[in-house]
Amino acid sequence: MKLLIIRHGDPDYTTDSLTEKGHREAQLLAGRIAPMPIASYYVSPLGRAQATAAYTLAQCGRSAQTLDWLHEFDRNLIIGPDGQPRIAWDMLPADWTAVPAYYDKDRWTDVPVMAQADMASGIAYVQNGLDALLGAHGYERQGHCYRAVRPNEDTIALFCHFGVECVMLGHLLGISPMVLWHGFMAAPTSVTTAVTEERREGCAYFRVTAFGDISHLYANGEAPAFAGRFCETFDNPLQRHD
Repeated sequence: MKLLIIRHGDPDYTTDSLTEKGHREAQLLAGRIAPMPIASYYVSPLGRAQATAAYTLAQCGRSAQTLDWLHEFDRNLIIGPDGQPRIAWDMLPADWTAVPAYYDKDRWTDVPVMAQADMASGIAYVQNGLDALLGAHGYERQGHCYRAVRPNEDTIALFCHFGVECVMLGHLLGISPMVLWHGFMAAPTSVTTAVTEERREGCAYFRVTAFGDISHLYANGEAPAFAGRFCETFDNPLQRHD
């Protein structure tokens, strides 16, 4: 079984839609995804993900099921040092890396600022949603692996967001999403691929064969969007600092 986890195009967060560039990116993405033999399409309820998926769905004449748990992971907000709510992946590296528990997949939600945000319930909502979906496609969670009840080579596509993508990957791979949120970056319309390996009959584990692939942009001369990243050097006034 193959999972394609696809981030939405360059976003206009003020309107929960796509920028002009985001629409171009989504069109190029459609040229890549629509010809694939996709068994099922799933999409976040948010407008920027819906708009991105719409290009692919129109090109291949298919529809997608909207799943609430694919919503961006921005409901469990932490309180920053300035007293303002903020998403967990906007924490300063010097702050979160100083707390060893953040590297522990079983302990990071117990850190006081995360506990206050009830982060554990938000994480469980996504994990349970993902496991239910995989179960419907023949793979049932069993410990840290999946029992291949109906082994298959189907491909399913999930149009969603960077934050929730890292929560899903953390669950599949047994990694704290803090490490993924802060250490990885999936550009708009990037495609992450995770494939099952059933090396012993009935026991499957997901392996990431590609993360944040934007080859469809490069192949068409479209530069990747900067959305989600921070400044490469502090003295660059044109890139986001905080």
